[in-house]
Amino acid sequence: MKYAICNETFGDMPLDQALKIARDAGYTGWEVAPFMLTDNLASFTDQQRAAYRDTVESHGMQIIGLHWLLAKTEGFHLTTLDESVRRKTSDYFCSLARLCRDLGGDVMVLGSPQQRNYPSDQTEEQAMEAAADCLRAVVPTLDECGVRIAIEPLGRGEGNFLNTAALGRDLMNRIASDRVGLHLDVKAMSDEPTPVPEIIHQQADVMFHFHANDPNLLGPGMGDVEFRPIFDAIKEVGYDGWVSVEVFDYSLGAENIARQSMANMIAAQS
Repeated sequence: MKYAICNETFGDMPLDQALKIARDAGYTGWEVAPFMLTDNLASFTDQQRAAYRDTVESHGMQIIGLHWLLAKTEGFHLTTLDESVRRKTSDYFCSLARLCRDLGGDVMVLGSPQQRNYPSDQTEEQAMEAAADCLRAVVPTLDECGVRIAIEPLGRGEGNFLNTAALGRDLMNRIASDRVGLHLDVKAMSDEPTPVPEIIHQQADVMFHFHANDPNLLGPGMGDVEFRPIFDAIKEVGYDGWVSVEVFDYSLGAENIARQSMANMIAAQS
């Protein structure tokens, strides 16, 4: 099993300190939220990208990819009927794919609920086709960069678009590229009526990436979700990708979250 942790977990902690905590806790993958690197992607130079990657790798870690792709951005939207906005969004995804490649990663997790929810005067079908159109335009750059997009279904508390893994797969199928698959997230799957292990089995053939967390916004094993059946399912389907810890409640402190999450994941497999 390969374990990663998301970099926003560590807030404004110095990068070297954050990486040491993560590596000492047993993680070898570093998942990057772009807003943690820069608030202007176009001005984030090749030299800055190389320096960030070198720092991560000097701690025995590797950058696995990006998530929170559209967080803290303006003017982008996945499901809008405004074609000009979709084109800008496609172009931005292409820029992110190049960033991902430059950092050594190969997967981009597409969640970003605020930039994909659709209004009441738009149908779900219109939203699906708009999203598919937006992402089809990114595929040539994904091919060029050797990067994949993992579509992330999110629970109803996050919004109204792609609330189930099955709907995520529907969107993936409309794009019809082997560069586009699914990301599965325990917090999100917990909102579905189908048990999490069953969803993992159903979507195993297209599962590019996996987030371990809990509906209480903390790490794996820090809430009510039982992780033993989840890790059993991950092993049963032969998933060999990263299991990455993503939390949304940082109140316990980054080091505690990192260490306790890892300990809980290991315990769930013993």
